[in-house]
Amino acid sequence: MFNINNVLRENIKNLTPYSSARDEYQGEASVFLDANENAFGSPLDQQYNRYPDPMQYAVKMRLSEIKGVPARNIFLGNGSDEAIDILFRSFCNPGVDNVILVPPTYGMYEVSANINDVEARKISLTEDFQLNLERIAEAIDERTKLIFICSPNNPTGNSINRDDVETLLANFNGIVVVDEAYINFSRQKTFIQELTEYANLVVLQTLSKAWGLAGLRVGMAFASEEIIEVMNKVKPPYNVNESSQQLALKALENIDQVNGWIKETLAQRDALVLALKDFDFVLDIYPSDANFILVKTTDPKFIYSFLVEKGIIVRDRSKIDLCEGCLRITVGTPDENRILINTLKKFK
Repeated sequence: MFNINNVLRENIKNLTPYSSARDEYQGEASVFLDANENAFGSPLDQQYNRYPDPMQYAVKMRLSEIKGVPARNIFLGNGSDEAIDILFRSFCNPGVDNVILVPPTYGMYEVSANINDVEARKISLTEDFQLNLERIAEAIDERTKLIFICSPNNPTGNSINRDDVETLLANFNGIVVVDEAYINFSRQKTFIQELTEYANLVVLQTLSKAWGLAGLRVGMAFASEEIIEVMNKVKPPYNVNESSQQLALKALENIDQVNGWIKETLAQRDALVLALKDFDFVLDIYPSDANFILVKTTDPKFIYSFLVEKGIIVRDRSKIDLCEGCLRITVGTPDENRILINTLKKFK
Protein backbone atom coordinates (compact mmCIF):
# COMPACT_ATOMS: atom_id res chain seq x y z
CA MET A 1 0.00 0.00 0.00
CA PHE A 2 1.24 3.47 -0.92
CA ASN A 3 1.96 5.69 2.07
CA ILE A 4 2.90 9.27 1.27
CA ASN A 5 4.91 9.58 4.49
CA ASN A 6 7.27 6.88 3.25
CA VAL A 7 8.28 8.96 0.21
CA LEU A 8 7.95 12.51 1.57
CA ARG A 9 11.17 14.27 2.58
CA GLU A 10 11.47 14.80 6.35
CA ASN A 11 12.12 18.53 6.01
CA ILE A 12 8.96 18.88 3.91
CA LYS A 13 6.91 17.04 6.52
CA ASN A 14 7.97 19.67 9.04
CA LEU A 15 7.80 22.63 6.65
CA THR A 16 5.67 25.60 7.61
CA PRO A 17 4.63 27.18 4.31
CA TYR A 18 4.59 30.89 3.64
CA SER A 19 1.24 32.35 4.64
CA SER A 20 -0.14 35.76 3.70
CA ALA A 21 -2.69 37.69 5.73
CA ARG A 22 -5.27 36.92 3.06
CA ASP A 23 -4.79 33.23 3.72
CA GLU A 24 -5.42 33.77 7.42
CA TYR A 25 -8.65 35.80 7.63
CA GLN A 26 -12.17 34.68 6.84
CA GLY A 27 -15.03 36.74 5.48
CA GLU A 28 -15.32 39.77 3.22
CA ALA A 29 -12.90 42.71 3.09
CA SER A 30 -12.76 45.92 1.06
CA VAL A 31 -9.64 47.62 2.40
CA PHE A 32 -6.36 45.73 1.98
CA LEU A 33 -3.43 47.15 3.92
CA ASP A 34 -1.59 43.90 4.56
CA ALA A 35 0.73 43.20 1.61
CA ASN A 36 2.59 46.47 1.06
CA GLU A 37 1.09 46.87 -2.41
CA ASN A 38 0.79 50.18 -4.24
CA ALA A 39 -2.70 51.25 -3.13
CA PHE A 40 -2.96 53.86 -5.91
CA GLY A 41 -3.13 51.30 -8.69
CA SER A 42 -0.81 50.57 -11.62
CA PRO A 43 0.04 52.27 -14.93
CA LEU A 44 -1.93 49.51 -16.67
CA ASP A 45 -5.65 49.51 -17.33
CA GLN A 46 -6.34 46.47 -15.19
CA GLN A 47 -5.80 46.29 -11.46
CA TYR A 48 -2.40 44.64 -11.35
CA ASN A 49 -1.41 46.46 -8.19
CA ARG A 50 -2.80 43.58 -6.10
CA TYR A 51 -1.18 40.18 -5.70
CA PRO A 52 -2.99 37.34 -7.48
CA ASP A 53 -4.97 34.62 -5.75
CA PRO A 54 -2.18 32.33 -4.45
CA MET A 55 -4.38 29.25 -4.86
CA GLN A 56 -5.95 30.23 -8.22
CA TYR A 57 -9.39 29.29 -6.87
CA ALA A 58 -11.48 30.56 -9.80
CA VAL A 59 -9.36 28.77 -12.40
CA LYS A 60 -9.41 25.54 -10.42
CA MET A 61 -13.19 25.67 -10.10
CA ARG A 62 -13.55 26.05 -13.86
CA LEU A 63 -11.08 23.23 -14.49
CA SER A 64 -13.00 21.12 -11.98
CA GLU A 65 -16.12 21.51 -14.12
CA ILE A 66 -14.27 20.62 -17.32
CA LYS A 67 -12.17 17.74 -15.99
CA GLY A 68 -14.65 16.26 -13.52
CA VAL A 69 -12.12 16.47 -10.69
CA PRO A 70 -12.62 18.27 -7.36
CA ALA A 71 -10.68 21.53 -7.11
CA ARG A 72 -8.82 20.17 -4.08
CA ASN A 73 -7.23 17.58 -6.38
CA ILE A 74 -5.79 20.22 -8.75
CA PHE A 75 -2.44 22.01 -8.58
CA LEU A 76 -1.65 24.91 -10.90
CA GLY A 77 1.91 25.86 -11.72
CA ASN A 78 4.04 28.12 -13.87
CA GLY A 79 3.90 25.55 -16.64
CA SER A 80 4.12 21.80 -16.06
CA ASP A 81 7.85 22.33 -15.53
CA GLU A 82 7.15 23.90 -12.13
CA ALA A 83 5.04 20.92 -11.11
CA ILE A 84 7.87 18.60 -12.15
CA ASP A 85 10.41 20.56 -10.13
CA ILE A 86 8.14 20.67 -7.07
CA LEU A 87 7.73 16.90 -7.17
CA PHE A 88 11.51 16.55 -7.01
CA ARG A 89 11.81 19.06 -4.17
CA SER A 90 8.99 17.45 -2.21
CA PHE A 91 9.84 13.78 -2.49
CA CYS A 92 13.51 13.37 -3.44
CA ASN A 93 16.39 13.88 -1.03
CA PRO A 94 19.34 15.40 -2.94
CA GLY A 95 22.29 13.06 -3.32
CA VAL A 96 20.32 10.17 -1.81
CA ASP A 97 17.19 9.30 -3.75
CA ASN A 98 16.67 8.34 -7.39
CA VAL A 99 13.98 8.49 -10.06
CA ILE A 100 13.23 6.35 -13.12
CA LEU A 101 13.14 7.92 -16.58
CA VAL A 102 12.20 6.05 -19.77
CA PRO A 103 14.00 7.69 -22.71
CA PRO A 104 13.47 8.88 -25.31
CA THR A 105 11.22 11.23 -23.36
CA TYR A 106 10.68 14.85 -22.33
CA GLY A 107 14.04 16.39 -21.44
CA MET A 108 12.95 18.44 -18.41
CA TYR A 109 12.64 15.36 -16.21
CA GLU A 110 16.40 14.82 -16.41
CA VAL A 111 17.15 18.54 -16.16
CA SER A 112 15.10 18.80 -12.97
CA ALA A 113 16.79 15.70 -11.59
CA ASN A 114 20.21 17.23 -12.22
CA ILE A 115 19.23 20.60 -10.74
CA ASN A 116 17.97 18.87 -7.59
CA ASP A 117 20.98 16.52 -7.39
CA VAL A 118 18.83 13.41 -7.79
CA GLU A 119 20.05 10.33 -9.64
CA ALA A 120 18.11 9.69 -12.85
CA ARG A 121 18.07 5.99 -13.74
CA LYS A 122 17.35 5.65 -17.44
CA ILE A 123 15.53 2.59 -18.71
CA SER A 124 15.12 2.90 -22.47
CA LEU A 125 11.81 2.23 -24.12
CA THR A 126 11.57 -0.85 -26.29
CA GLU A 127 12.03 -0.68 -30.07
CA ASP A 128 8.31 0.03 -30.44
CA PHE A 129 8.54 2.85 -27.85
CA GLN A 130 6.85 1.00 -24.98
CA LEU A 131 7.85 0.43 -21.36
CA ASN A 132 10.36 -2.28 -20.52
CA LEU A 133 8.66 -3.35 -17.30
CA GLU A 134 11.20 -6.03 -16.45
CA ARG A 135 14.15 -3.63 -16.57
CA ILE A 136 12.22 -0.93 -14.72
CA ALA A 137 11.48 -3.41 -11.91
CA GLU A 138 15.18 -4.30 -11.73
CA ALA A 139 16.16 -0.62 -11.45
CA ILE A 140 13.79 0.19 -8.56
CA ASP A 141 15.17 0.10 -5.04
CA GLU A 142 14.18 1.51 -1.64
CA ARG A 143 15.44 4.99 -2.64
CA THR A 144 13.38 5.22 -5.86
CA LYS A 145 10.76 7.91 -5.34
CA LEU A 146 9.35 8.84 -8.76
CA ILE A 147 8.76 7.26 -12.16
CA PHE A 148 8.08 9.65 -15.05
CA ILE A 149 6.02 8.46 -18.03
CA CYS A 150 5.11 10.79 -20.89
CA SER A 151 2.01 9.59 -22.74
CA PRO A 152 1.56 10.51 -25.55
CA ASN A 153 5.31 10.51 -25.50
CA ASN A 154 7.58 13.34 -26.57
CA PRO A 155 9.41 13.00 -28.98
CA THR A 156 8.03 9.71 -30.32
CA GLY A 157 4.35 10.74 -30.39
CA ASN A 158 2.89 7.39 -29.36
CA SER A 159 0.78 6.57 -26.33
CA ILE A 160 2.17 4.22 -23.71
CA ASN A 161 0.32 0.95 -23.16
CA ARG A 162 -2.25 1.65 -20.46
CA ASP A 163 -1.99 -1.79 -18.84
CA ASP A 164 1.75 -1.33 -18.39
CA VAL A 165 1.25 2.00 -16.61
CA GLU A 166 -1.35 0.42 -14.33
CA THR A 167 1.07 -2.39 -13.54
CA LEU A 168 3.55 0.18 -12.26
CA LEU A 169 0.88 2.02 -10.30
CA ALA A 170 -0.24 -1.19 -8.62
CA ASN A 171 3.24 -2.46 -7.74
CA PHE A 172 5.42 0.62 -7.12
CA ASN A 173 5.43 2.14 -3.63
CA GLY A 174 6.59 5.52 -4.92
CA ILE A 175 4.83 8.03 -7.16
CA VAL A 176 4.08 7.43 -10.84
CA VAL A 177 3.90 10.68 -12.82
CA VAL A 178 1.95 10.41 -16.09
CA ASP A 179 2.61 13.47 -18.24
CA GLU A 180 -0.37 14.02 -20.55
CA ALA A 181 0.68 17.27 -22.23
CA TYR A 182 -0.62 15.94 -25.57
CA ILE A 183 -3.65 13.98 -24.34
CA ASN A 184 -6.12 16.21 -26.20
CA PHE A 185 -4.79 14.88 -29.51
CA SER A 186 -4.86 11.24 -28.44
CA ARG A 187 -7.29 8.37 -28.88
CA GLN A 188 -6.37 7.23 -25.38
CA LYS A 189 -8.34 8.10 -22.25
CA THR A 190 -6.78 10.35 -19.65
CA PHE A 191 -5.50 8.80 -16.43
CA ILE A 192 -7.31 11.50 -14.44
CA GLN A 193 -10.24 9.14 -14.03
CA GLU A 194 -7.92 6.72 -12.19
CA LEU A 195 -7.05 9.14 -9.36
CA THR A 196 -9.51 7.50 -6.98
CA GLU A 197 -8.01 4.11 -7.78
CA TYR A 198 -4.32 4.92 -7.27
CA ALA A 199 -3.11 7.11 -4.40
CA ASN A 200 0.38 7.24 -5.92
CA LEU A 201 -0.72 8.71 -9.27
CA VAL A 202 0.09 12.24 -10.45
CA VAL A 203 -1.25 13.33 -13.85
CA LEU A 204 0.30 16.35 -15.54
CA GLN A 205 -1.52 18.37 -18.19
CA THR A 206 -1.07 21.83 -19.67
CA LEU A 207 -2.87 24.70 -21.35
CA SER A 208 0.14 25.21 -23.63
CA LYS A 209 -0.70 22.72 -26.38
CA ALA A 210 -4.32 22.16 -27.47
CA TRP A 211 -5.51 25.27 -25.61
CA GLY A 212 -2.92 27.45 -27.35
CA LEU A 213 -1.75 29.25 -24.19
CA ALA A 214 1.97 28.44 -24.26
CA GLY A 215 2.81 32.10 -23.61
CA LEU A 216 0.83 32.19 -20.35
CA ARG A 217 2.65 29.25 -18.71
CA VAL A 218 -0.21 27.44 -16.97
CA GLY A 219 0.43 23.81 -16.09
CA MET A 220 -1.79 21.44 -14.15
CA ALA A 221 -1.20 18.52 -11.83
CA PHE A 222 -4.01 16.21 -10.74
CA ALA A 223 -3.44 13.96 -7.74
CA SER A 224 -4.74 12.88 -4.35
CA GLU A 225 -5.56 15.62 -1.89
CA GLU A 226 -2.53 14.58 0.18
CA ILE A 227 -0.10 15.07 -2.70
CA ILE A 228 -1.71 18.35 -3.80
CA GLU A 229 -1.43 19.70 -0.25
CA VAL A 230 2.30 18.95 -0.29
CA MET A 231 2.80 20.65 -3.66
CA ASN A 232 0.90 23.74 -2.50
CA LYS A 233 3.05 23.85 0.62
CA VAL A 234 6.28 23.82 -1.38
CA LYS A 235 5.35 26.17 -4.24
CA PRO A 236 6.10 29.92 -4.16
CA PRO A 237 3.12 31.88 -2.78
CA TYR A 238 2.10 33.62 -6.02
CA ASN A 239 3.38 31.22 -8.66
CA VAL A 240 0.68 31.89 -11.30
CA ASN A 241 0.37 35.58 -12.12
CA GLU A 242 -2.87 37.54 -12.41
CA SER A 243 -2.74 37.90 -16.20
CA SER A 244 -2.34 34.17 -16.65
CA GLN A 245 -5.22 33.43 -14.29
CA GLN A 246 -7.62 35.89 -15.91
CA LEU A 247 -6.74 34.95 -19.48
CA ALA A 248 -6.89 31.23 -18.67
CA LEU A 249 -10.40 31.71 -17.29
CA LYS A 250 -11.42 33.50 -20.47
CA ALA A 251 -9.92 30.76 -22.67
CA LEU A 252 -11.61 27.99 -20.68
CA GLU A 253 -14.98 29.36 -21.80
CA ASN A 254 -14.16 28.45 -25.41
CA ILE A 255 -14.17 24.66 -25.39
CA ASP A 256 -15.91 24.38 -28.76
CA GLN A 257 -13.27 26.51 -30.45
CA VAL A 258 -10.47 24.41 -28.96
CA ASN A 259 -12.18 21.17 -30.00
CA GLY A 260 -12.40 22.57 -33.53
CA TRP A 261 -8.68 23.28 -33.54
CA ILE A 262 -7.97 19.75 -32.31
CA LYS A 263 -9.99 18.22 -35.16
CA GLU A 264 -8.23 20.47 -37.68
CA THR A 265 -4.83 19.57 -36.22
CA LEU A 266 -5.55 15.85 -36.56
CA ALA A 267 -6.71 16.32 -40.15
CA GLN A 268 -3.59 18.32 -40.94
CA ARG A 269 -1.44 15.67 -39.25
CA ASP A 270 -2.85 12.98 -41.53
CA ALA A 271 -2.36 15.17 -44.61
CA LEU A 272 1.21 16.00 -43.60
CA VAL A 273 2.05 12.32 -43.15
CA LEU A 274 0.71 11.48 -46.60
CA ALA A 275 2.67 14.31 -48.22
CA LEU A 276 5.94 13.42 -46.49
CA LYS A 277 5.71 9.77 -47.54
CA ASP A 278 6.29 10.82 -51.14
CA PHE A 279 9.87 11.96 -50.46
CA ASP A 280 12.69 9.49 -51.10
CA PHE A 281 14.66 10.82 -48.13
CA VAL A 282 11.84 9.92 -45.72
CA LEU A 283 12.44 6.39 -44.43
CA ASP A 284 9.67 6.12 -41.86
CA ILE A 285 6.98 8.16 -40.10
CA TYR A 286 6.02 6.83 -36.70
CA PRO A 287 2.35 6.67 -35.61
CA SER A 288 1.45 9.72 -33.54
CA ASP A 289 -1.17 10.52 -30.89
CA ALA A 290 0.17 14.07 -30.57
CA ASN A 291 0.27 17.32 -32.56
CA PHE A 292 3.65 16.39 -34.03
CA ILE A 293 5.22 13.53 -35.95
CA LEU A 294 8.58 11.81 -35.69
CA VAL A 295 10.09 11.38 -39.15
CA LYS A 296 13.07 9.14 -39.88
CA THR A 297 15.19 10.47 -42.75
CA THR A 298 18.36 9.64 -44.63
CA ASP A 299 20.22 12.77 -43.48
CA PRO A 300 18.50 14.65 -40.63
CA LYS A 301 21.27 17.19 -40.04
CA PHE A 302 21.43 18.21 -43.69
CA ILE A 303 17.63 18.46 -43.96
CA TYR A 304 17.43 20.42 -40.72
CA SER A 305 20.07 22.90 -41.89
CA PHE A 306 18.39 23.23 -45.27
CA LEU A 307 15.06 24.09 -43.62
CA VAL A 308 16.69 26.57 -41.23
CA GLU A 309 18.19 28.41 -44.21
CA LYS A 310 14.67 28.70 -45.60
CA GLY A 311 13.32 30.06 -42.31
CA ILE A 312 11.60 26.83 -41.26
CA ILE A 313 12.42 25.44 -37.82
CA VAL A 314 11.84 21.79 -36.93
CA ARG A 315 13.52 19.77 -34.16
CA ASP A 316 16.54 17.56 -34.82
CA ARG A 317 16.19 14.53 -32.53
CA SER A 318 18.75 12.36 -34.35
CA LYS A 319 21.22 12.29 -31.45
CA ILE A 320 18.71 10.68 -29.09
CA ASP A 321 18.76 6.91 -28.58
CA LEU A 322 16.04 5.14 -30.59
CA CYS A 323 15.48 8.36 -32.59
CA GLU A 324 18.55 8.09 -34.81
CA GLY A 325 17.94 9.79 -38.14
CA CYS A 326 14.80 11.50 -36.89
CA LEU A 327 13.33 14.96 -37.12
CA ARG A 328 10.36 15.96 -34.98
CA ILE A 329 7.91 18.12 -36.94
CA THR A 330 5.03 19.98 -35.31
CA VAL A 331 1.75 20.01 -37.23
CA GLY A 332 1.21 23.58 -38.39
CA THR A 333 -1.57 25.45 -40.11
CA PRO A 334 -2.49 24.40 -43.67
CA ASP A 335 -0.36 27.26 -45.02
CA GLU A 336 2.62 26.38 -42.81
CA ASN A 337 2.43 22.71 -43.78
CA ARG A 338 2.17 23.65 -47.46
CA ILE A 339 5.27 25.85 -47.18
CA LEU A 340 7.15 22.97 -45.51
CA ILE A 341 6.20 20.46 -48.22
CA ASN A 342 6.92 22.88 -51.09
CA THR A 343 10.30 23.72 -49.56
CA LEU A 344 11.22 20.06 -49.12
CA LYS A 345 10.46 19.51 -52.82
CA LYS A 346 13.50 21.71 -53.51
CA PHE A 347 15.76 19.67 -51.24
CA LYS A 348 18.47 17.70 -53.03
